[in-house]
Amino acid sequence: MFGLFRNRIDLSITLIFIALYAVFIIGAPDVYLRFDIYRSFMSTLPYMGLLALAVTFIVTLGEIDLSFPSVMGVSAWTFGTVFVATGSMGLAMVGCIAVGMACGMLNGLIITRIGVPSIVATIGTMFLWRGMVNVLAQGKGIALVELTGSPLYPILVGRIWGGIPMQFVWFTIIAVLMILIYRRHVFGAHVLFVGDNEASARMMGIRTVRVRMTCYVLMGAMSGLAAIFLLSEVTYFWPSTGEGFLLPALAAVFIGGTSVFGGRGSMYGTLIGVFIIGSLEAGIVAMGVQGFYTQLIYGLIITLAVSIYAVAMRR
Repeated sequence: MFGLFRNRIDLSITLIFIALYAVFIIGAPDVYLRFDIYRSFMSTLPYMGLLALAVTFIVTLGEIDLSFPSVMGVSAWTFGTVFVATGSMGLAMVGCIAVGMACGMLNGLIITRIGVPSIVATIGTMFLWRGMVNVLAQGKGIALVELTGSPLYPILVGRIWGGIPMQFVWFTIIAVLMILIYRRHVFGAHVLFVGDNEASARMMGIRTVRVRMTCYVLMGAMSGLAAIFLLSEVTYFWPSTGEGFLLPALAAVFIGGTSVFGGRGSMYGTLIGVFIIGSLEAGIVAMGVQGFYTQLIYGLIITLAVSIYAVAMRR
């Protein structure tokens, strides 16, 4: 059942992606037939992409996480603060990811142990983490220009092979790993089973609480990793770091065909959804369409995509 769903969804999202880029190329050939626009996408898409890949696991569980932009914010503050205090990018990275994982663990504990519905729990922690960032930062940014002198800087966000950003290389590696885990690893199978029917999964011996906790901790870790790449690229922390990623990341997941009811999904579809959502606004503007049509077109594409999936799965 899972394999059938994945193949149909993967085919559908691929056709939508090809059709969309065909429109962009025909409508704005001077932009979309040049490598510059794709190099720009490779620089900006990984941040949202990392978040979308992680949240795919959570949505497959039949859960939701609305707090990850705020987790990204508090992780980013940790990164900036530790780097300024120690001058070590490595220590800052460890602290950033550790804080992200701790936030994810708290989300998981509230949901699995206390029994608070995930949408309610993560709305609460969304405000909690963002409020914490605002209090700790006191509304002030942190300049991180000295990051460029770290040996880790070119490894994370340098440029190779004619200007390809390293963050895109890392994102590609992580995306392949996530697809393999989701499709081939026992953990991915457990996530699908828990999302499809948690009671049955428990009877099969699957540790459902551990699976759900792991997904939330992974979400926190990926939020921290996204913060590292973003701050390394812009060399500056601001208290609103992470804001603006919530809806695009979720849209990429749902466009990619992951069921909001859980138990079914496509990590490959999420990856294609990231490219669609991440390039849509640039494509609209390049074609000469006024920018305020962006949200309307977002809505049309999302509605069309999920409708196609619903029809495909009934056949």
